[in-house]
Amino acid sequence: MATQHSRSAARLMMAPAVILLLGWMLVPLTMTLWFSFRRYLPLRGGDLGWAGFDNFTRFVTSSAFWPSVQTTLVIVGGVLVITIVLGVLLALLLDQPMWGQGIVRILVIAPFFVMPTVSALVWKNMFMDPTNGLLAHLWRFFGADPIAWLSEVPTTSIVMIVSWQWLPFATLILLTAVQSLDREQLEAAEMDGASPLSRFTYIILPHLGRAITIVLLIQTIFLLSIFAEIFVTTGGAFGTRTLTYLIFQRVLESQNVGLGSAGGVYAIILANIVAIFLMRIVGKNLDR
Repeated sequence: MATQHSRSAARLMMAPAVILLLGWMLVPLTMTLWFSFRRYLPLRGGDLGWAGFDNFTRFVTSSAFWPSVQTTLVIVGGVLVITIVLGVLLALLLDQPMWGQGIVRILVIAPFFVMPTVSALVWKNMFMDPTNGLLAHLWRFFGADPIAWLSEVPTTSIVMIVSWQWLPFATLILLTAVQSLDREQLEAAEMDGASPLSRFTYIILPHLGRAITIVLLIQTIFLLSIFAEIFVTTGGAFGTRTLTYLIFQRVLESQNVGLGSAGGVYAIILANIVAIFLMRIVGKNLDR
């Protein structure tokens, strides 16, 4: 049992890291809040004084605000559905004995370590190019006209690119959960005549509930700030401008730091609303 002296020593050793972490989070947040109430235009006079809630009003009443929120939620939802469904299937497949199992697992997980900008460039030029892309050649092979993915189905294209990046993460977490499943329970169900679908529905899927909620929570937190893939592929055009990209345009392209900071506050609020909602789901599953 830890004594009072050991607990005090532990707090003392953790204090520098905690202080550094708080500073790392609080300083940018404080600056964002400060600039959101200022009329700050770096290339047009600098700090022009107190703006009150004008930046917040202008940002939320902008014609681009609600479409960007909708696009953000559509992309996040699409990526979550694809990664969780395919992640479960891949986890079950990789759990089966096969030749070169270790190599296959490494190849499946490898895309997670590719930088977002690199993967977006690869998909844009190698796969989705309407003239020389692999998908264009595949379409021609079957006698169909190639699709200009990034202009005809831009949101779907972004979802495909981001899903490819995050599928290995979901697969890894779900594979760990599958490997912790009680094999005797599955064998007993099989001996009782349960079909593979029944075993999956009533044994495997409930067991994966906690892992799925963790994947859901972690991916959502990161996906709400998706930016690099859109910047590299569509540049926010064709209805792919997310809330993060809209903030980027207000700060860097329009050089309005105050307006962009107000958008950052809205992004924090949206992220917290989604996080609280997901935490309730996670909490319910973890309590079972």
